[in-house]
Formats: sequence, structure tokens, C-alpha cells
Amino acid sequence: MSEPSPNSVLRFALEIEYDGHGFCGWQKQLSPPLPTVQSCLESAISRVADRDVSVICAGRTDRGVHATGQVIHFESDIDRGEKAWTIGVNSLLPASIRVRQSRVVNASFHARFSALSRRYLYVIYESDIAPALMAHQLTHVRSELDVDAMHLAGQYLLGENDYSAFRAAGCQSKTPYRCVHWLNVKRKGRFIVVDIQADAFLQHMVRNIVGVLLEIGKKLQKPQWARELMQSRDRTLGAITASPCGLYLAEVKYPSEYNLKVSELAPCFLQPYS
Repeated sequence: MSEPSPNSVLRFALEIEYDGHGFCGWQKQLSPPLPTVQSCLESAISRVADRDVSVICAGRTDRGVHATGQVIHFESDIDRGEKAWTIGVNSLLPASIRVRQSRVVNASFHARFSALSRRYLYVIYESDIAPALMAHQLTHVRSELDVDAMHLAGQYLLGENDYSAFRAAGCQSKTPYRCVHWLNVKRKGRFIVVDIQADAFLQHMVRNIVGVLLEIGKKLQKPQWARELMQSRDRTLGAITASPCGLYLAEVKYPSEYNLKVSELAPCFLQPYS
């Protein structure tokens, strides 16, 4: 444990994994007070730091959405050491939230504004019978999906575009434009994984895209429908929003100068995943 000089402030980055089921999303809610991931983390970190701590995340997740690679930062004038910021904080957290790693970063680092991209995985389980286990960690479908058609549809959504057709009505972003780097759909046994990376995402953007891909996978629509929807810029023409249960914030990428790398890309039941 190191004690910095008086009035000096250190900035810490932590990688966080959590099961979003049972939480009212990421963002702290005080009126009325509701269980959120942010409030749990701030309480635990503040106890280790022995002072009030506020945390900032790379991307706010909705109710029921999970993370394997969420990144947060906070400031403290005392460095308790990596063991305290991981094992110590974890001992004060519910079992559904874990700090995977911690690192001291320079003062220019910002979990949200320094991020170059965010990567989400959406996990679908294909089976006649809904699973009793992990019911809140994946999305169940009974019909056999056409994964090739889903993947093809995703290629129409790449690049910098207006994603108004995949945006929640209550989205507060000032612009509907985002740049999608890739959108891959692959089968892994009975699991189907939608893997999407972009510079940033609009509210419900991934879940609305997955809703469209599911319609295409069930052969209710052609792959070209994804392109037509994007060009329409009309959310009302699309599919229903997919469940939050299958969605994971898997990775946030930063400039190499910060030396931050995700420790485990996907949920444990998909490991190894690349």
C-alpha cells in the first residue's frame, strides 16, 4: 500500500463483471432508492477507500443487461493496492458483481470519453425446451435459426449510418449516427452469438438490431430487410426489442497508452471465446 503526498489524487480503472438480473440497470437511482450496479460498487469501493467515492462507467447498461468487460474509473488520494481494489472490494459486493482487475491510470483517462469502441455479445439458446438454468443469462428460442441469413443481414448495417430505426423512443443522444465496425453471427453448439462492435451505441440499439435478426433467422423476413429498415429511419417499422437477458457488454477498447485489456471476453459458459 502506498501513501501519496498530501492533496495528490490518483485515478483508478477497474474492469467489472456483473449479472444484471435483479438490478434496475447500471445508473444509481435515489428517488426512490433502487438496487443498481453503480450504487453497489460505490458503496463497496467507498468502504475500502474509507471515504465517499463516485464511479464513472464506459457504458450505462439497462435493467437486466450483463457485463463481462465493463470499465469504470474513480479517484482516491490513497492507493490501497491492487489486492484491496479487487479482492477487498469483491468481499463487500453481492455475488452477482465482481471486480476482475484494477489499474492505476493517468489523470487523462476517462472510462467513457477515452473509449475507442464498445463490443457487445448477444447470446441466444436454441432448444425445444427453455433451460431451467441460466434463464436470465440468455435468450431462448424454440425454432431453428438460419444463422447464415442473420449474419448476411448484419453486413447491411456496417459503417457510419443513421440508426434511428434501431433507437429507443426515449434515447437522449444528440445524434442518431454511429459507426458499426463489425456484426458477426456465429453458432457455438446450441448457442448462437451476435457479436457487434461500434464506436458507441444508441439506447436499445443492440437489442433492436437483434430483434430484427431474429425475425430474419426465423425466415419471417429476408436479410435485405435490415438494410431497408436502416434506410427508412423509422423505428415503428422494425421488430420488437429483444430481451435484455442475452445481452453482455463484453469489451471496451482504449488507446494503447492506457494498457487496458479485457481479461475474459465472454461469459464463462462460452469460454473459450474469440
